[in-house]
Amino acid sequence: MINCDPLKEKIIIVAEHDSVSAQQINLTLSENGFSDIRHAISGEQIYEILRPFHEQPEKIGLIVLNDNLPDCKLAEMSHSLSCTTDCFVIPIVILKSDQTPSVILPTSSELGYSLIYQIPSPFSPDLLILAVCCLMRLKQERFLRHQQEEQLINELASKSVIEAKLKFLATHDELTGLVNRNNFERQLRLIMNLSNKLKKEGALLFIDVDRFSLINELEGFDVGDRLLVELTILIRKLVPATSLFARIGADEFCLFLENKTRKQAQVIAETIRTTVENFRFFTGEICYSASVSIGITSLDNASPSQHPGEMILHGRQACNFAKINGRDKVRMYNQNDVAVKEHRRDIYWVPIIRKALRENNLFLMFQPVVQLSNGDISHYEVLVRMRGEDGQTITPDQFIPVAERMGLIHAIDLWVVENAIDFLAALPSYMSRISLAINLSGTAFQYPDLLQTIREKLELTWVDAGRLTFEITETAAVDNFERTRDMINKIRDLGCKFALDDFGAGFCSFNYLKTFPVDFVKIDGQFIRNLDNNETDRILVKSMVEIAGKLGKKTIAEFVETPNIALRLKEIGVNLGQGYAFGRPERNLLEGHQVSLAIMLNSARPDVADNLLQENNTL
Repeated sequence: MINCDPLKEKIIIVAEHDSVSAQQINLTLSENGFSDIRHAISGEQIYEILRPFHEQPEKIGLIVLNDNLPDCKLAEMSHSLSCTTDCFVIPIVILKSDQTPSVILPTSSELGYSLIYQIPSPFSPDLLILAVCCLMRLKQERFLRHQQEEQLINELASKSVIEAKLKFLATHDELTGLVNRNNFERQLRLIMNLSNKLKKEGALLFIDVDRFSLINELEGFDVGDRLLVELTILIRKLVPATSLFARIGADEFCLFLENKTRKQAQVIAETIRTTVENFRFFTGEICYSASVSIGITSLDNASPSQHPGEMILHGRQACNFAKINGRDKVRMYNQNDVAVKEHRRDIYWVPIIRKALRENNLFLMFQPVVQLSNGDISHYEVLVRMRGEDGQTITPDQFIPVAERMGLIHAIDLWVVENAIDFLAALPSYMSRISLAINLSGTAFQYPDLLQTIREKLELTWVDAGRLTFEITETAAVDNFERTRDMINKIRDLGCKFALDDFGAGFCSFNYLKTFPVDFVKIDGQFIRNLDNNETDRILVKSMVEIAGKLGKKTIAEFVETPNIALRLKEIGVNLGQGYAFGRPERNLLEGHQVSLAIMLNSARPDVADNLLQENNTL
């Protein structure tokens, strides 16, 4: 028996109006593994079965057809289904009865590609299966051959189209049809060279779609692509046809306007911004609004740009400043702008900070926090410094603000925490009473790995958690208040303490003091510096001390720079003091200074206190 297993799942149509004969055909096919057998008792029913597979004729195996089937034009059906030259031919096995007229077979020219086979009826089961498998195999071979021929024809026919498309894609963006970044820079270079020679004006608009990633996240990339295409079409209508328009990033565009002044460019930019702002983008039943931030930089004939990349960079920087200031804005680039200078400073410091973290060029310094009641050192505040290329010390005011802006501050936070705990662990046993206060950035509590780092470090070093106090500024506590408070509670559960730094600097200080889980309150230095001469400051500090005391929290005064202020704070009732009056930040702990500090704080003679202070600062 012929093995035609791969084809046995095809649909076989048994077109037989005689029920006995139909049952015999069905039994023969089933016994030979054919599983999808459909029945028809008229020519019309054959077409009803075929109609749903109009676009999928490959699912039809063949038709076993009684030549005497009612309502069946056998010759017409044979020609239309079995004598086609394409790959969608449907073979027919004709059961030929001696009592019926002869079927009009295809002409001699058609016999070469027709798939028709006649067997006598009543039929032999073996002959039927042989005819079925043979015709289905011929159909399969014709289908494969046709696919190969069609593929070859398509490849040859599309070769020139593909080559043209590749050339286009080499210089244009596939999605929007705009020129790509490389092509834009090349054309912009030519325009700039010509403009510099002829002293022509021009302006570049750097356009960024605000919060575009949200569309991709909410609706998918297809919807995001459609939004970009619609915005491209919208902007094209608003600018001169001769403008050079490019897509240089996922949601970033550059538009160069020839012979336009800065003022004219700003008018066009505002037109684009407001038009996009009023634009509504629909996907299904949902309507989205869009906005763009635009940075403008113009050709300066007094000091012409040397490279198009420089002009694009200036446009990008102006656009970034527009986004920082709230998005949906137009910003003009100005090299003397404070934000531009700050950005340049960030670019300078970022690699230095990364290198310092990588090569361990950070180090800790310690400043004593003194008990004003007796002059004993309560604990030390940990301060971070950076080691420069030539060994000089870089103070935090130079690199910490950059680290906060550029997303490097959390790495510094973790470095300080780990090294401070390691420092405590390395101290000899007789210094086990020493505690440290560690400053943390405002974003530190937004990262869960801070808690994990502290817990693991304490477990590895066996350092008593009570020797650690973490300081957080009042302004940082306000940001994401609930999350910060939750993280502080978890760290306090380990046994650590907390101090609220810069207390009094905000408008809601007392409210946060009431609800925030801290052990110490550090009074902001602005209330301490002029305490001797400012009655208002003395009243405010006294109020802070009284309220903090009633809430069970100790107070620490910052920026204590003179003995008189230290004595005044002691009189008011401040618990602890910190500042140059007690010691500057040093790499070594200021052990042994308690006696001098105690005498100073208990001395009634300012001259004695001043002499001791001078002696203390020279130690």
